[in-house]
Amino acid sequence: MKIRADIAALIREGHTNQSIAHRLHCHPDTVAKARRALRYPPADRLQRLYAEAVPTGRVKDYRPQRMPTSPAQAAANRARLDAALRETTTPAT
Repeated sequence: MKIRADIAALIREGHTNQSIAHRLHCHPDTVAKARRALRYPPADRLQRLYAEAVPTGRVKDYRPQRMPTSPAQAAANRARLDAALRETTTPAT
């Protein structure tokens, strides 16, 4: 089977069959046949995410909106909340 170079390049980059077919205006079955001829496993969205991950297991360029609190900070926050709740629930005498 003669494989188009543009399809092979996008397969090697890790794109899904649907995204390649959409970009190149061809049928997804054409892409699937090329993938089988190149002996690449079927691609899905999770596989694409794993391909973009860095070796530490984190995805490149991911910046959370807020950094998670440390266990010590979480304990201090719970203690302050508990103290504030006790103050408001204590009956005034």
